[in-house]
Amino acid sequence: MEILELKPVFKDYIWGGTRLKDDFGFETDVDPVAEGWMLSCHKDGKNTIIGGKDDGKTLEEYIEENGRAKVLGTNAEKFPYFPVLIKLIDAKDNLSIQVHPDNEYAARVEGEFGKTEIWYVLDATDEATLVYGFKDKISSEEFKAAIENNTLMDVLNVVNVKKGDLFFIEAGTVHAIGKGTLIAEIQQNSNSTYRVYDYGRIGKDGKPRELHIKKAVDVSKTEPAKYEIKPFGEKEKIEGGARQLLTECDLFTVWHYDVENKITLNADESSFNHILVIAGEGEIGGKAIKKGGSLFVPAGFGDYEISGKCEIIITKI
Repeated sequence: MEILELKPVFKDYIWGGTRLKDDFGFETDVDPVAEGWMLSCHKDGKNTIIGGKDDGKTLEEYIEENGRAKVLGTNAEKFPYFPVLIKLIDAKDNLSIQVHPDNEYAARVEGEFGKTEIWYVLDATDEATLVYGFKDKISSEEFKAAIENNTLMDVLNVVNVKKGDLFFIEAGTVHAIGKGTLIAEIQQNSNSTYRVYDYGRIGKDGKPRELHIKKAVDVSKTEPAKYEIKPFGEKEKIEGGARQLLTECDLFTVWHYDVENKITLNADESSFNHILVIAGEGEIGGKAIKKGGSLFVPAGFGDYEISGKCEIIITKI
């Protein structure tokens, strides 16, 4: 087994911008570039492998050929299919006010996972804001009335956002990324999104983009979000750099690393490691890496070194 470099899948949603091209150097004809799917086996966008003996294969094909348990690790046994989806998101404009279902509702209605996710803010303008739950607890009936009366923003919790903030968004939390925000998102492997409000925008078909009011009212937790807006852990020095625990839950564990010269990490039999390079450049296993790099380390790979001067996000399950 070798460390795999993955080719992103890009999405051209109407609120996207140019930063994934301008700041990360991605080359794509997609315009605007709203999202880069950096780790995905989802039917709506699957990563392919760049270089090596498996060049051109999808990651999903690689997993099937080499054995799911061997590649993903023992922790993957509790998931019926590939467990996570990792994105870079450039919000030049506001995203819709939206909510995601939990596992039970999504399985019954959409035929896939629910969607709990985290947002790690990579950059934000001084005016950038996010919607994160409600100001106060209200009833589902009051929520529906606020949508119908166009007073929804009066009851939602709008917060200022800055680089380094961490938002843990459980399924059922009403939320929205505001314009001027660049985000790394780690989420369940799902693409089920229910729009509540979309500023009256027109889609590519010339019609207002679809809203999903009934489903949104069904699944929304109409109360303040219960998690603080910060990483789960404090930054700590390690040999060759520093690290910070961003999130630890039953779905995924996510770390942020500052590589100052060289660090050693490990992918044991319990889980693969996914590496997302968010700044700088360096080397891993003799392979050059730079900002925007997406690398998959199979479970059981053992120790590996990352050298150089860069920032990375490591995701395990």
